[in-house]
Amino acid sequence: MINNQLINPRSIAVIGGSNDITKPGGKVLKNLIEHKYKGKLYVVNVKENYVQGLKSHQKAEDLPQTDLAIIAIAARFVLDTVITLAKYKETKAFIILSAGFSEESEEGKKLEKQIVEVIDKTGGCLIGPNCIGVLNSNYAGIFTTPVPRFDPKGCDLISGSGATSVFIMESGIVNGLSFANVFSVGNSAQIGVEDVLEYLDNTYEPEISSPIKLLYAENINKPQKLLKHASSLIQKGCRIAAVKAGSSEAGSRAASSHTGALASPDVAVDALFKKAGIVRCYSREELTIAGSVFMHPKVNGKNFAIITHAGGPAVMLVDSLSEGGLNIPHIEGPDAKELLSQLFQGSSVGNPIDFLATGTAEQLGIIIDYCDKKFKNIDAMVVIFGSPGLFNVSEVYKVLYNKMQSCSKPIFAVLPSLINAKNEINEFIEAGGINFPDEVALGRALTKILNTPPPAICYENNIDINKNIIRNIINNVDEGYISPDKIQILLDAAGIPHAGESIVSSSKQAVIEADKLGYPVVMKVVGPVHKSDVGGVALNVKDAESVIKEFEKMIKIPATKAILIQPMLSGTELFAGATRDDKFGHIIMFGLGGIFIEVLKDTAAGLVPLNREEIKRMIKSIKSYPLIKGDRGKEGIDEEKIIDILLKLSSLLEIAPEISELDLNPLLGKGTQLICVDARIKIKHL
Repeated sequence: MINNQLINPRSIAVIGGSNDITKPGGKVLKNLIEHKYKGKLYVVNVKENYVQGLKSHQKAEDLPQTDLAIIAIAARFVLDTVITLAKYKETKAFIILSAGFSEESEEGKKLEKQIVEVIDKTGGCLIGPNCIGVLNSNYAGIFTTPVPRFDPKGCDLISGSGATSVFIMESGIVNGLSFANVFSVGNSAQIGVEDVLEYLDNTYEPEISSPIKLLYAENINKPQKLLKHASSLIQKGCRIAAVKAGSSEAGSRAASSHTGALASPDVAVDALFKKAGIVRCYSREELTIAGSVFMHPKVNGKNFAIITHAGGPAVMLVDSLSEGGLNIPHIEGPDAKELLSQLFQGSSVGNPIDFLATGTAEQLGIIIDYCDKKFKNIDAMVVIFGSPGLFNVSEVYKVLYNKMQSCSKPIFAVLPSLINAKNEINEFIEAGGINFPDEVALGRALTKILNTPPPAICYENNIDINKNIIRNIINNVDEGYISPDKIQILLDAAGIPHAGESIVSSSKQAVIEADKLGYPVVMKVVGPVHKSDVGGVALNVKDAESVIKEFEKMIKIPATKAILIQPMLSGTELFAGATRDDKFGHIIMFGLGGIFIEVLKDTAAGLVPLNREEIKRMIKSIKSYPLIKGDRGKEGIDEEKIIDILLKLSSLLEIAPEISELDLNPLLGKGTQLICVDARIKIKHL
């Protein structure tokens, strides 16, 4: 939907342009003029003849043909203005700065919808309303400051919040982060964050386009579009970090299954970002630090050298990197001894490399060269260099900047002396350097970035699954939880192993079936959703007399329709489940099973369809992973069996999207055996 008239307009009309630069219409016009928009610039102001040196038109009807209209008038006047421009002035792009639409009232929502309908009919595009505008190399169409330094290889920022766009730019600019494009989509009446990302993907040119995308979203309305284009951009060499605000559990829907209770909207967002390869951030600072890391060459490995003249920050950085699974390898050998001989007495090179408060710019350059060319176990460097206020550190920062440009390994500069070395830091940034004021924040960003998986490549799983049987069951069941016998058919058709079982409605029948299955057995009520909560599970029932006793007791439990009997099995209890989100599709969850699911909440989530690599990461990401591997002499579980079941579960959900909630709990595992002991499936027809 984004068109050339929005990106590179030959003419712009500011509707509501003003001489008062404290108003949006005045400030956006000022920014356009000061940042030397090269096309034709028009103004509409009913009260002024000249606005900021430009002849003013009294109404939109008086304008000549106009590519782009930036509208900053009261909401009630916007629709008529849009109609005039779209129908009679060939205007194909609109940026509506004005507020008072869907964010404010139902009446405003209707007005917003009418505006979109008018623009859609003429094939136009709309940014906003209720936004700060658009900024790119062609024009500064925003009504705020700062207007960042333009850099074609800087960051593309897409934000659903205008004010947050400003705060993100402010957070980044002071540390040297530059920007290529800024899109503030506001209410996203026509174009949202996902649509801008689609445009950036479809028009991406490696030698021209920015390879860095920063996103701030309060709503993800088109998750599949976001997934598609984020994955595509990252596969083309881009790097993407994003904040999704509104992640609290308060937004979770009520659900009767374990999976549904755990799968909050934020779990879906997290799974989406992992599948796409997006680095997830939780604050403006995290987002701009991630963007600043992206401005450096990629780190090809997890081994860091820390170069410093200050021991404390180095120790904190070591802790931060180590906690995230990154390495600070010991540096030793002849090259290390040779380096040490070139430093002042008392220096150390073991890593961190501490060349003391008296260390010189020349020594810093030597250390960096050794790390870059001689120390093969180093992948990247972090240089921490502040100032005690005793002398000017400009020469140190010049050496650091030059080495950052010439070395083959990435170098990250932590310059913490924001007061003592303020002028020197500003010189460093003016030259094009990027500064990280806090080493721990940098360490956390590096660990998050390096631990974010690449986009999941979706391909058809070669799974032996009986689609016809599955569809026959799904097409012929009512909505709600389906019966155990139909669940067995679905699991069999999907190839998911499950325990033998029988459903009985009398104590006599219970004894017959228990004898067939073999003692000891497990008895469970059929009907109540959470069996354990109502005393509806009896374990290790060893003989016919006990079967009769348990049957008579359990059949009296309210809502019980029958009793399910299974052989008593043993092993580590795991859990696999799924829930369907209306926007995101099916979310599969995996973790420790039994009664511990909602207590420990030690689960991993992934979006359907899942591939093998995604499942491997899910398995290894849970805290209970040592139990799967086998801990303290206990037998573990064959991970290939887990992968096989989750792949089959993913295929089942693709074939049967009507499954709204599903629990396989527990899955009992021991060695090469993994069996579903209990399952519940809920259907909601589409």
